[in-house]
Amino acid sequence: MRNMSVVTTFVLTGLPHAPALDIPLFGIFLVIYVLTVVGNLLILLVITVDSHLHTPMYYFLTNLSFIDMWFSMVTVPKMLMTLVSPGGGAISFHNCVVQLYFFHFLGSTECFLYTVMSYDRYLAISQPLRYTSMMGGRTCALLAMSTWLSGALHSAVQTTLTFRLPYCGPSQIQHYFCDAPPILRLACADTSVNERVIFVNIGIVASGCFLLIVLSYASIVYSILKIRTSEGRCRAFQTCASHCIVVLCFFVPCVFIYLRPGSKDAADGIVAVFYTVLTPLLNPVVYTLRNKEVKKALLKLKDKVT
Repeated sequence: MRNMSVVTTFVLTGLPHAPALDIPLFGIFLVIYVLTVVGNLLILLVITVDSHLHTPMYYFLTNLSFIDMWFSMVTVPKMLMTLVSPGGGAISFHNCVVQLYFFHFLGSTECFLYTVMSYDRYLAISQPLRYTSMMGGRTCALLAMSTWLSGALHSAVQTTLTFRLPYCGPSQIQHYFCDAPPILRLACADTSVNERVIFVNIGIVASGCFLLIVLSYASIVYSILKIRTSEGRCRAFQTCASHCIVVLCFFVPCVFIYLRPGSKDAADGIVAVFYTVLTPLLNPVVYTLRNKEVKKALLKLKDKVT
């Protein structure tokens, strides 16, 4: 290692594309970013102001909106800078460490939170008589706190293992932000241990959470089918449909990427951009357009402002 120069700055080159697409992509990502931040802020405001939305379901939704807003803020601004910077955007070693930590911290916390939200919906539909006693304020706070602590632990492990390796060149990361798989390709050491940890710590954990969510919704569907009135069945299905849409858009790309940590397929980067940029926007779009209670609360807030 004495004859090797240590990398102090990485260069984010983005994904291969025609230079003429830089400005259009910048405009698209900027619009999505603004809509994501404003939309999630609006959800936080509406749920905080409207007392009718102070329920476990919307308590977890505020956590999800907060995560999605910061998840987008951690990655998208650097993506925008990379698109307009000649030769790519430079990022210092330490800033790359920070970005990777918060990227995995928020992403893994969201993964665990989706699992908790599916459990909440399972109790609400399958065991409505016991729901209020089982999902009290203290229980909701403990469940939310456990997701944040689990995400912090997961990210600390992932970040530590990634940056304990020596990096001595090249320094160009073929991505729009610092993530473990593209960074490991630059390491001047064997990365097999890291790839196994990514496979287990992200791929298997995400797959396990997804399996638990599928089992929860299988039980929910079974409970819904036992409802005698068609109106009751439709109402129950609508309650869970929005959650299912966002869960699929989050977990499918995540499992696709992190179950194959050693892959060099260019499609991985495209999929990563999809769930990094678009999934945080789906939360305000899906939960407001498909949720009657949220739409009513938005109209009330509009009337108060005007």
